[in-house]
Amino acid sequence: MNLSDYYRNTVQEVMKKLDVTPYGLTDYEVRSRHKKYGYNELKEGKQKNIFQVMLEQFQDFLVIILIAAAIISMFLGDVDSSVVILIVLVLNAVLGTVQHVRAEKSLNSLKEMAAPVSKVIREGAVVEIPSRDVIVGDLLVLEAGDYISADGRVIESYSLQINESSLTGESLAIDKIANTIHEKELAIGDKRNMVFSGSFVTNGRGKAVVTSIGMNTEIGKIATLLDNAQEKKTPLQVSLDRFGKRLALGIIIICLIIFGLDLIRGRELIDSFMFAVSLAVAAIPEALSSIVTIVLAVGTTNMAKENAIIRKLHAVESLGSVSIICSDKTGTLTQNKMTVQEVYTGDQVLPFNELKLANENHKKLLELAILCNNSVVMKDKEIGDPTELALVKFGREYDLNEHIVRGLHQRVGELPFDSTRKVMSTVHRMGNRSVMITKGAVDVLLPRVSRIHSSHGGSNITTQQVEKINHVNETFSNAGLRVMAITYKDVYSPTLTEKEEHNLTFVGLIAMMDPPREESAQAVADCIKAGIKPVMITGDHKITAMAIAKKLGILKNPSEAIEGKEIEKLSDRELKAKVEKISVYARVSPEHKIRIVKAWQDKGHVVAMTGDGVNDAPALKQAEIGVAMGTGTEVAKDASSMILTDDNFLTIVKSISNGRSIYANISNAIKFLLSGNAGAIIVVLYATLFALPAPFLPIHLLFINLLTDSLPAIAIGLEPHNKKLMKEKPRNIKEPLLNKKFVSQVGFEGAIIAAVTIIAFQIGLSTGDTAVATTMAFATLCLSRLVHGFNCRSDESIFKLGIFTNLAVWIAFLLGFSILNFVLLSGLFEVARLNNFQYLIIYGLSLVPLIIIQLHKLFFKAS
Repeated sequence: MNLSDYYRNTVQEVMKKLDVTPYGLTDYEVRSRHKKYGYNELKEGKQKNIFQVMLEQFQDFLVIILIAAAIISMFLGDVDSSVVILIVLVLNAVLGTVQHVRAEKSLNSLKEMAAPVSKVIREGAVVEIPSRDVIVGDLLVLEAGDYISADGRVIESYSLQINESSLTGESLAIDKIANTIHEKELAIGDKRNMVFSGSFVTNGRGKAVVTSIGMNTEIGKIATLLDNAQEKKTPLQVSLDRFGKRLALGIIIICLIIFGLDLIRGRELIDSFMFAVSLAVAAIPEALSSIVTIVLAVGTTNMAKENAIIRKLHAVESLGSVSIICSDKTGTLTQNKMTVQEVYTGDQVLPFNELKLANENHKKLLELAILCNNSVVMKDKEIGDPTELALVKFGREYDLNEHIVRGLHQRVGELPFDSTRKVMSTVHRMGNRSVMITKGAVDVLLPRVSRIHSSHGGSNITTQQVEKINHVNETFSNAGLRVMAITYKDVYSPTLTEKEEHNLTFVGLIAMMDPPREESAQAVADCIKAGIKPVMITGDHKITAMAIAKKLGILKNPSEAIEGKEIEKLSDRELKAKVEKISVYARVSPEHKIRIVKAWQDKGHVVAMTGDGVNDAPALKQAEIGVAMGTGTEVAKDASSMILTDDNFLTIVKSISNGRSIYANISNAIKFLLSGNAGAIIVVLYATLFALPAPFLPIHLLFINLLTDSLPAIAIGLEPHNKKLMKEKPRNIKEPLLNKKFVSQVGFEGAIIAAVTIIAFQIGLSTGDTAVATTMAFATLCLSRLVHGFNCRSDESIFKLGIFTNLAVWIAFLLGFSILNFVLLSGLFEVARLNNFQYLIIYGLSLVPLIIIQLHKLFFKAS
């Protein structure tokens, strides 16, 4: 028996199929069923240990090449080079492992959604048991405040209302019934005679027979979707993978050419091979992985200060490439609480904040709404149905405390809300009178109204007045508001029957909704300006979703909204063709959300999915970057790449700005590393082609790459945000990091660095001392690359950016300059002693690339 069949069966049929009586299961039956069904818990996935995570850090293509180079160097006797390379690789792996352990949590915290204990009927008695022990066939006893631990069929309902927002995304509690529903293929929110694990009772009481436990519940199905949803590599990871392979291929070709030339020149085989390996080490940016990781880590720290916690390090830069944001409505774009928006009374439509207690109609409406109401606010705790709580808080806006009002007009009778009747009635003592107050659906109550209240007491309602009320109700409903009618009549007995709910006196209408967050409209506008399309995906009704989306600027045309049942009729191919024309999806299931995200991804977009409920988790994982709300479920958080601690949609916009800046900084840092390495390669090629001595020793190249280069590269990664980036379109995910513009810049800047280094090398050779020549070449290359850090801050000139706006670059330069001079003065790393004139030559030549590149940016680059 599938879960979808139970709601179409009568209570008797379900009880019979599950072989259970109204007295519940016996201990023997419980034991036998545990053997058959297992326990009510969710399976945990296998988790990687620290050793496995550590090994994964060595799977990068460039890292593998460096390991091979280190091993070969060791066998050939160059132990120093091997040790330095391996130390850096190990440090990088440790950094990556620590970040993983700190950021990652298990995706299996779905089990935390289950209630710790449940009340069930066993052998005729109500007992409290651990939720893990709940079994198929158990009779759940449900009361207000209870969390539901398993899926089940309702067998008794007394004003039973259940909040299923964590599953459906709908903020309003669902009225539960015991009656059979005959429709096929209903959404979870429409299965009103079923209860689901992870939801909770907000009002009334009832019973349900358990039909599914553990992985077979709706939460269990979502857990399966979560496991099956594929996590995507971020654009940077894809670009670096592609770039690394191309770079390695180019380096191997260059090294083979130089190796061959050396052999032709008569150089020893071992010496030629060592020189080729040294060049490979020089060409590969050993610090690349470390720099990217460090820049991302610093970026995550800064973003955490702005209420965005990054769980997956590489997801930072994905934000900058986001072109689609699929956002849940409830609690993300809205406040997740019902709020009164407008009222109609005394033939007037008024905003919620324009009532006056001096007006008898206004005061009457407020008092009756508070009296016919079971919700209360006690200090910071709100107890009751969200709709009734909205009425209580509405009264408090006008200093009408529900405790005081109810104390003045004691309740003596009640006819609870019933989803079939769609109304609720209470009887109160008002002086010498007994007054019945009835509130509920307008279409149900208006035909029962015979009079209309006024400051003069009231009069018979006219046809025109009924038409006016219907017109106002329709206007409210079309705006996505939930409308409630308030009526009353005098009665003679506190004992009520449904027959009494006629010949009512109409007082007014109260329209409410879960309103948009104040900052959401601006956030949506900012997204659109940045070339990002916001899409609303919700479990709520279409009219409500459209009304919110229109207010926020997401929806322009009603044709841009569809419901989940329409998605069901579309194939994946049809959905892909239609997805760009849809801005609002209503009444959707978890499967729909994944299909929508995949459709956008198939169109070549980078998708962000925001959400806070269990139902959002699979789509959060499927998207390139999932954004969970801080007040959301642990399931959503664990499936996400980023968590917003303030639940503020505007924080997403800030995060996108951060992401774009961080990616630009990483790109500039990589450009810095490659242009410097390109300069070194050009110098070596020059020396090889012209049969000159080796311009550098292997230890010189490693010193530059691993120590001197890393400092400015990190500093470049700390460049402040450039606001101009948010005026650009999202970066094209298909555009590789190593594009034509990037390569030309690296080549141009590398050639200038190489030119000044060659000049220094030739001046050194003119002294007749090869050691002086290699020292001058080493020092010039090292210092010119340190100075080059200022060039790589941005595509703009530092005179436009501000020379001192990034102090980290200055600190890196001064520190690197100090280290270099210490090496030169102390004679470390086999450097020769230089005279003052040679120092001046090195310093002067090192400034040339800065001057040339800055003049080029100032006069030939677009502002």
